[in-house]
Amino acid sequence: MTLLSTRGLSKSYGGLDAVRNVDLDIPQGQIRALIGPNGAGKTTLVAAICGRIRASSGSVSFRGRDISRLQAHERICCGIAYTFQITSVFERLSVLENVALGIRRAFMTGPAETERRAMSTLSHFELETRAEQSAGDLSYGHQRLLEIAMGLGQEPKLLILDEPTQGLAESEISKFKSLIRQLSGETTILLI
Repeated sequence: MTLLSTRGLSKSYGGLDAVRNVDLDIPQGQIRALIGPNGAGKTTLVAAICGRIRASSGSVSFRGRDISRLQAHERICCGIAYTFQITSVFERLSVLENVALGIRRAFMTGPAETERRAMSTLSHFELETRAEQSAGDLSYGHQRLLEIAMGLGQEPKLLILDEPTQGLAESEISKFKSLIRQLSGETTILLI
């Protein structure tokens, strides 16, 4: 079953076509990757899929529904989570609070259930012992893992990871790969 489809998706900036007429089908429950050189338009394509930028033309369908006109936050509510190429965590909040923000929004849970879900998510990344630490005090690699945890805590149907292993140590990359293999099936993963 196809989870995400784009048809003729394009994004232009003045006379420059950053993305042109992309037809893409991503099956449910699989791990897929977009590959290409820097400047090929991968991040622009994903930003248009996620609603962070408005496409110049074309359409985006998710779970059989046209979401082309939805704002980014509305697409998140549909089940799409996205991590940025440049790490984006709330540095002054604790590690736990960073993950809890998305969980509260996605599930409208009370404090106890939100914390339980957040701690469970953090345990996948071996970050539960750092739950009370300020996110800004984490190493860059741990901030990358935290950002992925923030996306996963929402239990998305599609998790888009923009250069997720950038800045990770070899041991962290190995753990990341193992976790991604575990998650495929229940969450579709698109790596760029």
